[in-house]
Amino acid sequence: MISRLLVANRGEIARRIFTTCRALGIGTVAVHSDADADAAFVAEADHAVRLPGNTPGETYLRIDLVLEAARRAGADAVHPGYGFLAENAEFATAVTDAGLTWVGPPAKAIAAMGDKLAAKTLLAEAGVPMLPSWTEPDQVSGFPVLVKASAGGGGRGMRVVRAADGLADAVASARREAASAFGDGTVFIERYVERGRHVEVQILGDRFGTVTALGARDCSIQRRHQKIVEEAPGVLAPEVRQRLHEAATAAGRAVDYVGAGTVEFLLAPDGDIFFLEMNTRLQVEHPVTELTTGLDLVRLQLLVAEGAPLPITTLPPTTGHAIEVRLCAEDPTQGYRPATGTLHRFTVPAVATEFGPLAGPGLRLDSGVTDGSVVSVHYDSMLAKVISWAPTRDEAARALAGALARAELHGVATNRDLLVRILRSPEFAAVDIDTGFLDRHPEVFAPLLPPEELPVAAVAAALASAADRRASAPVLAGLPSGWRNVSAFPQVTRYAGPDGGEIEVRYRLDRRGALAEWSVAPGDDSPAAGDAAFPAGVAPALTLVEAHPDRVVLDVTGVRRTYRVHRVGPEVFVDSPDGALGLTELPRFPLPGAELAAGSLLAPLPGTVTRVHVELRQRVAAGDLLLTLEAMKLEHPVLAPTDGVVAELPVPAGGQVETGAVLAVVNPDEEAQS
Repeated sequence: MISRLLVANRGEIARRIFTTCRALGIGTVAVHSDADADAAFVAEADHAVRLPGNTPGETYLRIDLVLEAARRAGADAVHPGYGFLAENAEFATAVTDAGLTWVGPPAKAIAAMGDKLAAKTLLAEAGVPMLPSWTEPDQVSGFPVLVKASAGGGGRGMRVVRAADGLADAVASARREAASAFGDGTVFIERYVERGRHVEVQILGDRFGTVTALGARDCSIQRRHQKIVEEAPGVLAPEVRQRLHEAATAAGRAVDYVGAGTVEFLLAPDGDIFFLEMNTRLQVEHPVTELTTGLDLVRLQLLVAEGAPLPITTLPPTTGHAIEVRLCAEDPTQGYRPATGTLHRFTVPAVATEFGPLAGPGLRLDSGVTDGSVVSVHYDSMLAKVISWAPTRDEAARALAGALARAELHGVATNRDLLVRILRSPEFAAVDIDTGFLDRHPEVFAPLLPPEELPVAAVAAALASAADRRASAPVLAGLPSGWRNVSAFPQVTRYAGPDGGEIEVRYRLDRRGALAEWSVAPGDDSPAAGDAAFPAGVAPALTLVEAHPDRVVLDVTGVRRTYRVHRVGPEVFVDSPDGALGLTELPRFPLPGAELAAGSLLAPLPGTVTRVHVELRQRVAAGDLLLTLEAMKLEHPVLAPTDGVVAELPVPAGGQVETGAVLAVVNPDEEAQS
């Protein structure tokens, strides 16, 4: 029997495992980097051991440090979670050699499935259907193809190539990313199926030879080959579901699988299925299976690790429908690059439970963050999983979209608006989905806040700030903001908007405190100048109903609306019935500062320059690749903004940069700067 379990992972999966351990009476041990010292999962563990350093290679990937932490904390078992060392056969062997219970499949099964090339050969012999694949670019016959990392998943090291002239560069780039993410740069090339759906089967095995399928999930909606929306049960024809279950259990039996695992498939439009990979661990999306089957998969993992037989040998009855979204720290204005910062507020309304079962229709939240959490550059960008269960798919999608739209997510940019628009799209409702969904539907990338609502939300921000100043005024706090004996001039508040451009709000309150006049316009240098965010025509009629530092009620052309306002220093977050807006209040009298050289390219987030592709004084064209920045486990290409000459390259390959650092300067003149 396991008495004290160390979780060799971090964030929401560590908290998820601790939840089951508390229910079973098992003690818990967390390991943490310096960056995670104040994280929620560390506070919730019974014991915590510091792994000095910040990066995964310094901390969570150090097998010796993790085992030493288990010894020091008195743990008798190790659960790898679903990242870092979860699919590392060497780690599984080291844990068992140390006399500890390993909560996972045998090292032999991990090794067999960890090499995707070898796995394809092994499972093809077991009758699992496969796509044609190649190991070298010159072997490829026909396009499009997909370049994939052999040693890992999560979309890292994956590239779609549609013509032969792009294959060599895609393979080289995939190898670099795979080597960085997994320590192994081996890649292979596979036929790419257009309009394919990504479906997977949850399996469980025990030490007595039982391998059971627990239903199929649909994970087709992906961005950068990473899943962002997952659901169970997948909407599939009965015969397709049966073939998936049979192929998945055959794969599990072929490697004598023990514990929880997932076999992933590609479903072609004609109904054919093809093996993609087998993940020898618990998956991020496991909650949708738990909510539709009523099973606790972590509990079953622990029971199997202790040597017990599976209490189920066939697929249990499933009820209702569950949908999960991955809420990630990503900046929509920067092409959904990973974002960093401090989460000043993280609130999702109507959450019925965290990390556990639901008593009826409702929401479950599996989160690694809380108010005040710092999102760093060292780890991936997922903040939380929000999961909805309801009797029908339509009800689950509607409830999940509504909760996300009303969530207060302040301080770090997220993909929340994208997720809501996906869930509310008619194509999602019609199950017209596949792995190319986002490529075909660019409309879902639009922000939730309609352009015509941005000026009103900005006015609400300004009125809340004024109310805050009046409430804290040392004298005459009861007078309306901006009051004068002769009220002739409006008050002016300037903000940096979500696109980085300037927004200027002008308003005047009369002697009764009513809104006498208002206007919102972009600054002269704002990217929004002339944009639809500030539409021409008659502005809506606004009446101020009430204004408080944290809440403003406006009558907008006869419709009353409440705007929730949260201020943190100069940052102002406005949550409205139609969408959210983040602003930064600019100083009234800014200090003079140094100006950047024209053509400067700035780092969008902290990271490491892995490669510099050009030289000083080299002539480049708009769109040429200048250098590659690696951050949060992903490569980010830095491209020339215009035709010109490379004038500065201040950061060499291997150099680390912070957000806003100058990476390169492209001089649009014909000659390089001397």
